[in-house]
Amino acid sequence: MVVQELLERCEVILEYKFRDRKLLDAALTHASIAETRLLSNERLEFLGDAILGLVVCQRLFESYPSHLEGEMTKLKSAVVSRRTCAAVANAIGLTDLMRVGRGLEGQGGARPSSLAAGAFEAVVAAIYLDGGLEAARAFILKHMENWIAQYAASTHQQNYKSMLQQYVQRTFNTMPSYEVLDEVGPDHSKSFHVRVNINANQYEATWGANKKDAEQKAAFAALRELGVVDDLGQDLGMKVSKDKESKSAR
Repeated sequence: MVVQELLERCEVILEYKFRDRKLLDAALTHASIAETRLLSNERLEFLGDAILGLVVCQRLFESYPSHLEGEMTKLKSAVVSRRTCAAVANAIGLTDLMRVGRGLEGQGGARPSSLAAGAFEAVVAAIYLDGGLEAARAFILKHMENWIAQYAASTHQQNYKSMLQQYVQRTFNTMPSYEVLDEVGPDHSKSFHVRVNINANQYEATWGANKKDAEQKAAFAALRELGVVDDLGQDLGMKVSKDKESKSAR
């Protein structure tokens, strides 16, 4: 495939038309085939990593108002990881359009994930330099929004106790306590009935396959009753932000 045809094909899958195609050409040029490393996509990859981090951090800050710094840091690390960037690049077909040296072609034409991740970051930078931050933001969020939601949902499912503790400390200046109301079954396989207490308030008790599971479920029940999450465990602060965005766009 000639370079011009490759660039045109890439613009189609990116859904972005470059004013300066030299930027896209550089973003698709791996160091293994470039005349010098300065003519490869390495510098663009460096810039793209920073832009990606900025856009994702802002989205997390705006969409998850009940998350503390530590939670947002964990989410950001997962979203901008090499693994996620590589998955996005492979999904849209970007990796196959990279110009690389023969030594980087794996068995069956497969290319290493590090190359795919670098390609995505380099393209982010190329779009930023060509069309500005808003163009780069639109491209990033189009391909990363689902990953953000997926990682956020996974994090909450595993950390309702942490989420409740942070909320209660911030809102009531105290700590939640977990009370075991009942336990059934043999010692090696007990189920527990646990309730959350916050000051004098008692919340819905829940059963769990073990004490840890019961406490997580009890924390979720308390968060739901407090109006922090909905029945699906989604941060209601995030839903309010999205509703506002939707209304303003009408």
